[in-house]
Amino acid sequence: MVRGKAKADAQAKKQAKTEKLKKGGSQLEHRVAKASCPVCKASMANANDLKTHFESKHPKLPLPEECA
Repeated sequence: MVRGKAKADAQAKKQAKTEKLKKGGSQLEHRVAKASCPVCKASMANANDLKTHFESKHPKLPLPEECA
């Protein structure tokens, strides 16, 4: 167990870390998919990636509006 000043330091460090996470929001916000394939529901980072995916995985289908 941590005692004395070390305990207080550990608690302060933990509190500062939780405050930073609360203030900054989720750490995964930047990973949220912006576009998804309407056929297979695969998540893409942007429309350009979706267009590339659609052309390679679904070549016989017409390109959706999101890709154009």
